[in-house]
Amino acid sequence: MADFISNPPMTTQSSTFAPGARVLIRDAEWIVKRVDPTGTGGRSLQVIGVSEIVRHKEARFLAEIEGKGITVLDPAETELVADTSAQFRNSRLYLESLLRQSPPTGKDLWIGHRAAIDDLPYQHDPALLALEQPRQRILMADAVGLGKTIEMGILLSELVNRGKGKRILVITTKSMMAQFQKEIWSRFTIPLVRLDSVGLERVRSRIPTNANPFHYFDKAICKRRSKNRPHYAAEGA
Repeated sequence: MADFISNPPMTTQSSTFAPGARVLIRDAEWIVKRVDPTGTGGRSLQVIGVSEIVRHKEARFLAEIEGKGITVLDPAETELVADTSAQFRNSRLYLESLLRQSPPTGKDLWIGHRAAIDDLPYQHDPALLALEQPRQRILMADAVGLGKTIEMGILLSELVNRGKGKRILVITTKSMMAQFQKEIWSRFTIPLVRLDSVGLERVRSRIPTNANPFHYFDKAICKRRSKNRPHYAAEGA
């Protein structure tokens, strides 16, 4: 077995950019999702990050501005290096990590029911019903105490694992915010950033002045608007 590494990438012309290509821009590695022509005859590259710092982050670069700073990683230059670890441990761990990152495609539960919960069979039904739909839309209206938070957490975990839960917005009452945020994190390891007045004070130093915080935090929780406030906190997101 062998590990896979890349040699220094080769420089290419903008005409070779294509969706799926791996490019190196500003010392970070990206995957090209889309290439659009610009009004000035250049190319606009919509990319998603691969390197650790930019992983899963989306960006757009103009080829005519980046110029020779854009290089394409040529698969033909991939070098195979022998794995000298005992019983090919490094290669087996690498393949296992790839398998764990591969999203499931079936309708069965994959990970949600394995959370830190004492679940009951009926609590799986909302997630199973939602996964059968091409677009997951479901109303959970169980009585108090039957575990709607667990049902929601199972479904959210499945959607995140399938790549369909990149952005999550939870709107709840003020009294439930802290409890819900804690439950979803401690049981399902889904981080929700609190974006009410209290939470905004904590994250204000991490975002540009006057910027919409919903553009910077993919998974957030905020309180439901009161009768005296005419606008939602997430307006404009």
